[in-house]
Amino acid sequence: MTGWVDRRGLFKGAAATVIAATVPARVFAQPFSVSEQHRRILAVAQDQVARVGAALWRKDIVGVADFALPSALPRLHFANLEKGEVRSFLVAHGKGSDPEHDGFLKSFSNTEGSLATSRGAFVTYEWYKGKYGTSIRLGGIDLDNNRALERRIVMHPAWYANPNMLEKWGKLGRSDGCFAMSEADFNEALWHLSGGRLLYADRLGIY
Repeated sequence: MTGWVDRRGLFKGAAATVIAATVPARVFAQPFSVSEQHRRILAVAQDQVARVGAALWRKDIVGVADFALPSALPRLHFANLEKGEVRSFLVAHGKGSDPEHDGFLKSFSNTEGSLATSRGAFVTYEWYKGKYGTSIRLGGIDLDNNRALERRIVMHPAWYANPNMLEKWGKLGRSDGCFAMSEADFNEALWHLSGGRLLYADRLGIY
């Protein structure tokens, strides 16, 4: 358990660094600068587009889910490769990936009934109406996630991924393996990540 505690300390330090970086310096106009975290996220997005680009319809924006981070931190990154910009959101992981429900993903699975999150590259398909309202179907491209359609692994909004869960519990709730976003943020996925774009998930540790 000591490893998890140390990680939480690192995440707090990383969050403080991000906040400090947002304070404007008292200087005149400066060239636009990309943070090291965003640079690494953009690099992952570019590498994955190069790897699986033939399966994609659009390559302008890539979703990068970093499940090395706890659910209390924004770890679903929308990397805009055309503008060189990154926007980050909360996202829940599956029950089977976190049986202790401590907010940390322990394992991935591609097995039916595992209720776990899968790693790898997904292509976003069409919208549909499901249990949680308008959702996005996902197709798994890699061997680690190629059962996404039959497992009904999708992107959807959920109350248990809302920020008020952090205020009460210090972590988000868990999905059945789906990428669940807050209800207020999910329109960002509908408009900017659906329609044949890439969603890539792994334990990356970018913070």
